[in-house]
Amino acid sequence: MADENEVETMTENNEAHERLAKAIELREYGRAKQDKVILSEARNLLLELLEQNPENAEITYQIGISYDNAGLSDKAIPYYVKAIDQGLSQSSLARCLLGLGSTYRLLGQYHHAVETLRRGVTEFPDHRGLQIFYAMALYNIGEHKKAMELVLNNLMETTDDETLQYFKRGISFYAQHLDETWPSKE
Repeated sequence: MADENEVETMTENNEAHERLAKAIELREYGRAKQDKVILSEARNLLLELLEQNPENAEITYQIGISYDNAGLSDKAIPYYVKAIDQGLSQSSLARCLLGLGSTYRLLGQYHHAVETLRRGVTEFPDHRGLQIFYAMALYNIGEHKKAMELVLNNLMETTDDETLQYFKRGISFYAQHLDETWPSKE
């Protein structure tokens, strides 16, 4: 049987979880509406929650998202980095790496973007969002061949377009051999 302190802690955790869920819902609504007032309100709720739960990686991560959603990407970076260091669940970690990497890219910090997104595709090889943002960052640092390979492979693995499917074998081959040509048989 739980003692009074355990019951109090469980109740506080439930309340914090409910407040976090409400703040996330508000943030998502503000994002959908592109309403900076709502996004600011959500961020303020999250910042209050972080004061009470400073080691909660999910709250830290959500603050990063709230800054990104409001177009304040430079302020998102330290929250993303801290959330990763604090230890996120696997699904949140994948999204956080994508958020951090895409933010670095947006701000022109291409090598940080590549490093972050490479980690993401290494840890989450089936995450298409990470792969595409990684391809964009590779493009930004001049690794065009690798970027095109990633994009073409993702396209061919996800498209139902009949004209692309007809040429799937060729496109998939060229995704890895873009610089190759065939000798003439004349």
